[in-house]
This record gives sequence, C-alpha cells and structure tokens, in this order.
Amino acid sequence: MATTQRPYHLVVFGASGFTGQFVTEEVAREQVDLEEKLQRALERAALKLGRPTLPSEVGIIICDINNPASLDEMAKKTTVVLNCVGPYRLYGEPVVKACIENGTSCIDISGEPQYLEQMYWKYHEKAAEKGVYIIGSSGFDSIPADLGVIYTRNKMNGTLTAVESFLTIHSGPEGMCIHDGTWKSLIYGFGDYRNLKKLRNEANLKPLPIIGSKLKRRWLVSYCRELRSYSIPFMGSDVSVVKRTQRYLHEQLELSPVQYAAYITVGGITSVIKLMFAGLFFLFFVKFSIGRQLLIKFPWLFSFGYFSKQGPTQKQIDASSFTMTFFGQGYSQGFSPEKNKPNIRICTQVKGPESGYVATSIAMVQAAMTLLNDAANLPKAGGVFTPGAAFARTKLIDRLNLHGIEFTVISSSEV
Repeated sequence: MATTQRPYHLVVFGASGFTGQFVTEEVAREQVDLEEKLQRALERAALKLGRPTLPSEVGIIICDINNPASLDEMAKKTTVVLNCVGPYRLYGEPVVKACIENGTSCIDISGEPQYLEQMYWKYHEKAAEKGVYIIGSSGFDSIPADLGVIYTRNKMNGTLTAVESFLTIHSGPEGMCIHDGTWKSLIYGFGDYRNLKKLRNEANLKPLPIIGSKLKRRWLVSYCRELRSYSIPFMGSDVSVVKRTQRYLHEQLELSPVQYAAYITVGGITSVIKLMFAGLFFLFFVKFSIGRQLLIKFPWLFSFGYFSKQGPTQKQIDASSFTMTFFGQGYSQGFSPEKNKPNIRICTQVKGPESGYVATSIAMVQAAMTLLNDAANLPKAGGVFTPGAAFARTKLIDRLNLHGIEFTVISSSEV
C-alpha cells in the first residue's frame, strides 16, 4: 500500500521521453518547459484511454539526472521506480544508486549488456543489504527471450538442454522506424565493446556445465527451414541476459542450465545483402570517434531510414508486431544425456504488439505490478537481477498473456 512517507506505488522516471510516454499510458491502464512535457504525456494518455480526469489523478515529480538530491527525493516517494531514461550507460547508474540508498526498488528497460552486468557487480550486495530489487532489461529487451526460455523449460516433458530463438518483426505498408535513443545505445555499446570484454574477464566466472549435446552455433547468415527465412545472429542483450538467468537458476535453485542462441529473421537473400552492407558500414564508422559523432547526428541517413530522431508514427506502431519462436531440444525422463543425442523437441512462441514501445511498456509495467503484488515468489533477499532470475516463480507470464504478450506451445514431440 502507498503510505504517507511513500505516497506512490510507482514513479515513471523519464515520463516525458519518447518511450516514457508509452510507459505512462500503460501505468494509467493499471489505475495506479519539463512540467509542460510531463503534463502533455499525461494528457496524451488520457485522450488515448478516454479518461479526461487522468491528469488530476497522477502526480508529477520534477527530477534531474544531474541532481542527486532530486533523485533521492523521487526515490523516497515511491515503492518502485520505472526508469525510462537512456542510454543507461550514461544515465542509469545515478538512479540505481539513489534507489538503493533510499530503499526503493527499480526496474529499467535497458538492452545494454555492459551497463546491466556492471550494475550487478557494483550494486548486487548493496541492494541485497537494503532488501530492494534492481531488475534490468525488463522491456522487449529481454523479457520475451528470458521468460520464453523459462516457459519452454516448464512446458517440456523432460530436461530442456538447448534453445534457439528466432525473432521476426512484422511491419505494415508504411514500414518500421525506431527512435534514435535506441540507435545511440547501439553506437555506444559497439564503440565500447572492449570494456565489456574486460569486465567479463575480470569477473572470471566459471563456465556453466553443458548438459547433453553442445548447441552448434549457426553461420553468420543461415537459413531456417521451419520459418522459411534467412537469419543472422541477434545483436541485442538477449544472449547476455538469458545466460545470466541460467547461471542464477543453476547456482541458486540447482536447475540444469540451458544453452541458448538468439537470431533474427531477415527474409530473402536481397534483404541479407542489404543488411550485410549496412552492418559493415556501421561497424566501420563506430570504431572512430568522428564516425560515432556522424552516426549520432544523422541516424536516418546512416541506418537507411530504420532510426530517426522523431521515432515511429502512430500508424507504423499500430501496424507492427513481433513473433519470437523458440526451438528447444532435450531429454525425456530416464533417458541419459551422456553420449546420447537429444530425443525430445519442442517449439514455443511469444507473440505481441509493436516491440520497441508497446510491448516494452506492457512488459515493464507488468514486471512492476508483479514486484508489487507477488513478493512471496520473488528471490528471498533483494539484489540486482535479470527478469528471469527475479520472476521465474511468479505469475508474470500469466499477466503478460492477459495483456497482449502471448506465450504458446506450437509443437512438442519425441524424436
């Protein structure tokens, strides 16, 4: 319950931003110049939801990422902060720090592995001492992938040992577009990859055991017969997040770890050639400081129209959706994985609306509602967690199913 000391259940930090407006709308569905932008975000949500009294029902907090005292004041007023301010490598840590110091849980939608892993190593113990939950990557990056693997494990009649996921983005006649905030995160991430490598080397984690056959990695470009499409490795945070979840489930809950690889479908051979050309172009420019500046200044030009400072139009959002298909393999009960090939296959799917803003907002808000209402099934102590580690035993998948992100079994068979 909200209290006099903490009058809000949830605070959306960055509500005036592009993604923050969608999260504000999603929070409003659950009933629970800066001031003008925040007011406009509320008015937009009120108009879309047909609730003219909404602006008077929701409080506004003016907060500055460069002002630690204002972050402290925000954190003191709420139980959970929904942090929508990215790139997180630039703006995320002060929010995490303020939340932990003031006994407040925090959920973000970062898809930046370096930031996510760094927050774990710097703040996990401090968050645990305070009994608060810091849960990253709780948007489209990477709830569908992370919980999709857990869902696949739960639905297999045996031991799941390996999963490949294939993301397919569906767009309407006007195509698709992504706001340049995501573009900046990609640029900073690829430009600073050496530091991520250094962070992982310093962590010196023991490799997880491989159960059964080792999952073979596909070529840079491969053909998926089941989906009748070419695919390339998915360069988002999904692999990093799922691996961290599998480590937690293995070390803390003694579950056998699942090998995982992520891909994105790209259609026919013409699309493959275009994407390879664009990828080489991007990787060349991102190596140099002046190249990164040009990429940031002209997102529409250098991304061939996929990213822009304006973001997608409402028509583009309404016509877009995603499908993530999981192909899992494992061993039936009583069938030894030692020296034997997997003898069970399973195919599951996660489907939802437009991924970057609509599905992200649904996932983030339902993660927050789960944190508020399903505390008994969260990890016993607080800490810094992936979505899968935090919500593996909760009803979050059920909540997502009710709100338009659907988890289903397509097929299951013994080989």
